[in-house]
Amino acid sequence: MYIKRDRYLNKLIDRLGNGQIKIITGVRRCGKSFLLFNLFCEYLKTQGVSDDQIIAIALDNDINKKYQDPSELSAFVRSQIIDESKTYYVLLDEVQYAISKEELHNPDIPVKLYSVLNGLLRLNNVDIYVTGSNSKMLSRDVMTEFRWRGDVIELFPLTLKEYYDFTGGDKSDAFEEYSLYGGMPLVLYKKTDDEKYRYLSNLFNEVYFKDIIERYSIELPDVLSALTDDLCSSIGSLTNSKKIADTLKTVKKIKVNSETIASYLEHLTDSFLFRCAKRYDVKGKKYFEYPSKYYCVDIGLRNVRLNLRQQEEAHIMENIIFNELVARGCSVNVGVIKTEEINNKGIRSQKTLEIDFVVNRGAKKYYIQSALVLPDEGKIKQELRPLLSVKDYFKKIIITKTSMKPWTDDMGVVHLGLYDFLLDENSLDLG
Repeated sequence: MYIKRDRYLNKLIDRLGNGQIKIITGVRRCGKSFLLFNLFCEYLKTQGVSDDQIIAIALDNDINKKYQDPSELSAFVRSQIIDESKTYYVLLDEVQYAISKEELHNPDIPVKLYSVLNGLLRLNNVDIYVTGSNSKMLSRDVMTEFRWRGDVIELFPLTLKEYYDFTGGDKSDAFEEYSLYGGMPLVLYKKTDDEKYRYLSNLFNEVYFKDIIERYSIELPDVLSALTDDLCSSIGSLTNSKKIADTLKTVKKIKVNSETIASYLEHLTDSFLFRCAKRYDVKGKKYFEYPSKYYCVDIGLRNVRLNLRQQEEAHIMENIIFNELVARGCSVNVGVIKTEEINNKGIRSQKTLEIDFVVNRGAKKYYIQSALVLPDEGKIKQELRPLLSVKDYFKKIIITKTSMKPWTDDMGVVHLGLYDFLLDENSLDLG
């Protein structure tokens, strides 16, 4: 039984034959290869495409190592295009393996792979799809390199809806399992907790770290590991490279400068393991350079990295909500709003309040608070206060871990249950 990835499959189908290079990005093992080589190929065959029209190469496979040379890759692909009356579908997996370290790090050196792909695109009967697990592949301005013919699709680990559509059963049970082991697709095929734990643990050590260490010639792998632990431990907390460097020095006795931390942070985000949410001044309509928040791409990876020791429900829920919003194609920032208050003695003071998420999707904007529970009037006021301090008319939402149906309070704030939010892709417009 396949795990459905209809959101992404439909994006590929919509882009069939559009004259652009379709670039599927995302963290390794999140399902890019399966999407391209299984789901998409299966769709092509239902449309009458024959096997000889599909040229599929996994560049991270040792047996295809020679095709990591762009010249060899070009020669092979062209040798397979033998009938001008047929359309050929070129599917290349993990194309960063065909970009050398010199090309990656030196902007003055042209990337041969881009020239190869642009050359193939000139053939009238070729449709190109590639995957990559490192955003550095795109950092050289992919739209310019591909002459404005690059079309990027980012793939994420499973959302709760994708997870639940596969597992079924009780919604709350599915969420508890998901919030523990996350949505890396192969986790669903592991039968025991021990198998799931070992699989996720090995992803960090045997896949992600090895990739980063080799790709960027990391000199301090212990620092990379400690930095990852710190980010996992402090999801949803404001931080910056200097603060992290100071923490590592104080807590773990690791001496490292903030420049190195900033560089390693970039590598972790480039590899899609973490995503940065910048702070946004809601009234001033500007971004703060720092501090920022970092969220792990998959909550199961985060939990296992910490040996399942730090299971704070509120932080885990916040990370899951962030990932869901990003997977829906939203731009997500941390909202900052400054207010002026007068105390009972008539003294004025400024307060800085935080809105968990300022969300933009197309022309729509939403302000969202994540609150595990609202047990009393005091907690309700605390969560409402930042939202009500915003004087525009965009939608304001509080998401809580409840199964209550969506409802709107007297102040116009929508109260949305966590399961409704996660399982309904149109949930932001409920209430």
